[in-house]
Amino acid sequence: MVETPSLKAFRILVKGTVQGVGFRPFVYRLATRLGFAGYVRNVGQGVEIFLEGSGDNFKNFLHDLKHELPPLARLESLEWLEARPENHQKFSIDRSRQEEAFVFISPDIAVCPECLKEIETPGERRYGYPFTNCTNCGPRYTIVKALPYDRASTTMADFPMCPDCRREYEDPSDRRYHAQPIACPACGPSVVILEARSKKPVSSDLRTAAELIKKGKILAVKGLGGFHLMGNALNLEVVQKIRKIKSRLAKPLALMADSLQTVKKYAYLSSEEENWLTSPSRPIVLLRKKKDIPGIAPGIETLGFMLPYTPLHHLLLKDIPLVVATSSNLKDAPIIKDDQFIDSNLCDYILTHNREIAMRADDSVMKLANGKPLFLRRARGFVPFPQRVPEGLKAPVSVLAVGGELKNTISIYKAGYVVTSQFLGDLDDYQNFSYFQETLNHLSRLFNFQPEYVVSDLHPDFQSTRFARSLGLPHFQVQHHFAHLLAAMLEHNIPPGKKVLGISFDGFGYGPDGQAWGGEFLLADYNGYLRLAHLEYVPLPGGDLAAREPWRMAVSYLRQAFGKDFPQPESLKKIPEEKIKTVNQMIEKGINCPLTSSVGRLFDAVSFICGLAPWRIEYEAQAPALLEAAAVICSPSPRSSYKFSLKGTEPPFRLSFAESIQEMVKDLKRKNLSAGQIARKFHLTLVEAIRQMAELARKEYGINTVVLAGGVFLNRLLTKYTESRLQEKNFRVLRPLFYSPNDESLSIGQIAFALNKIKKKETDRI
Repeated sequence: MVETPSLKAFRILVKGTVQGVGFRPFVYRLATRLGFAGYVRNVGQGVEIFLEGSGDNFKNFLHDLKHELPPLARLESLEWLEARPENHQKFSIDRSRQEEAFVFISPDIAVCPECLKEIETPGERRYGYPFTNCTNCGPRYTIVKALPYDRASTTMADFPMCPDCRREYEDPSDRRYHAQPIACPACGPSVVILEARSKKPVSSDLRTAAELIKKGKILAVKGLGGFHLMGNALNLEVVQKIRKIKSRLAKPLALMADSLQTVKKYAYLSSEEENWLTSPSRPIVLLRKKKDIPGIAPGIETLGFMLPYTPLHHLLLKDIPLVVATSSNLKDAPIIKDDQFIDSNLCDYILTHNREIAMRADDSVMKLANGKPLFLRRARGFVPFPQRVPEGLKAPVSVLAVGGELKNTISIYKAGYVVTSQFLGDLDDYQNFSYFQETLNHLSRLFNFQPEYVVSDLHPDFQSTRFARSLGLPHFQVQHHFAHLLAAMLEHNIPPGKKVLGISFDGFGYGPDGQAWGGEFLLADYNGYLRLAHLEYVPLPGGDLAAREPWRMAVSYLRQAFGKDFPQPESLKKIPEEKIKTVNQMIEKGINCPLTSSVGRLFDAVSFICGLAPWRIEYEAQAPALLEAAAVICSPSPRSSYKFSLKGTEPPFRLSFAESIQEMVKDLKRKNLSAGQIARKFHLTLVEAIRQMAELARKEYGINTVVLAGGVFLNRLLTKYTESRLQEKNFRVLRPLFYSPNDESLSIGQIAFALNKIKKKETDRI
């Protein structure tokens, strides 16, 4: 191209999720359509575009670039400047430039309609092929080892492309242009079915795997981020066998259905829930039961459904309407990703393949409250989407946040963004701690991340805190419930200086006074908090044991409400008298009875008093889940609440629910209300207490924004009622939407805390 006076050149840097999502061929087609020469290429910071052509068309290019993006692309920023023309003859897609990387990649995405049609159409060369993908779908985070996102940096590097795939890969007009996981039966990964005990191959036909499931066999199936255990969900014997394998007597099991029609047979489905179920992220969505499936979710009002998200899953479920699809890990261990750890103790057969999993990731789990997401677990399909931090918190530093002890995640901060890991589990298990380190190393490689600061929870004995200390970096520590609030504030882009009323309800967090916090009303901004109120402290008899045995908290709350000669509800009469006597003595003498303000432990107590919770729970939050389920399905639904009291003359005020416990016991004995009706009244009582505290914060401090955080707000009923009630009173209500309110969000809040501290130090130096 000969330079003319009208010829102009522009250099553009685009940041965001723009690698591995068909962005470069999109730019190629757009530039060609508008008559530009130049090139587009991956660089360490994103995608670089060099344009030469008419300056009049440049505005059109920018407009269409922003508004015609490929389905998986996300723009975070776009910078451009005018440049000197280089006289390019055409527009091309250039080789990636190797340099320091900080670019965002797409999460793993469910198979798109076009690829699904191919695998279902006889005569197509990918008919029945379980690894079919294109730039609009397929594996990303779980196969990438380094950036820039090119095939050589993924676990597909060991599969040289055949001529047909190479032609598609190199054709900018093809939807598989530079689709790094591109494959076909001639050149790509393949499946094999192994007998679990002998590891001998049985077949490579997915129809054989389906037949085995139909016959009642349990298969370990290798997916995107690890192995599922799969079995016929409508065969109670199979379900019970899976429960025995997993040592899971009551915890709900996830389901994978062949279609929406099957889901609708067993569950009620709103339009919002349907949208999430069928979204490219394909999470497990908890849905209200329409028809029970024996053994899947005993005592709970919901079923967790997901739809097939890989071609392999679609092909496997072609003739099976419904399977259990639970992660392959044993209790409290990370999901298994490698064949050698699957054996006959877990399954009858193994359906595996020869594409390596670079990074394991569980399925994401969510439900909806008031039509908006409420994440129980954020992993596959959502990680590693970036989170932009508020402008006033940005700092030219790198920060690592190591989260808490339970439901751990880690977050890294660099160049104005936070990237949060997938759910990693509880760090008190050594395998999960190894997973924690594995994930940190993975994120560090992907984003060329070297931390300058580290931040952890306030608790001195958490594994994550010890790890943070071991790094030898400047180390911040932040109180647990404050971090919960900061996470939601950062997600909703609350600016520094803006005060909120933070309501942080959970099971346990270490308080500065050494007590077990968990029912906190905090007047907060990024600088710190005032503890406006908390639940009145009660003894936690046996410490951690009280969280596993709800009857202990029932005794504690009954003593607070009635004194040491408290009346015993029917549920407590099932506990041996000697055990109750021992706990009473522990409380009286203050032996192994730390104090707690935990709302989670209050839920435990009420659930047991109502006769819903077992004496010893199998999984965390089982007692509250049973209480919520009873409240949801009770009929008729009471509209009244119980009495409670606010004690004290200045902050921190103390909320006492002793009167609530007294009235519950009377309801159980005199009025013969059902456990569900009592459970509903208890939920309404908490909502009313929250409303009163919000009104107090507005009246005394002029605060009109309320943040709901902490694992207790995974209770959909409580969250729905609280949100609606506060909005009726014209409060602005914020809660985590794309992160979980539970301890998974701690690392995000820790980042916010550290950045604010770093920024304040910079300001102090000025």
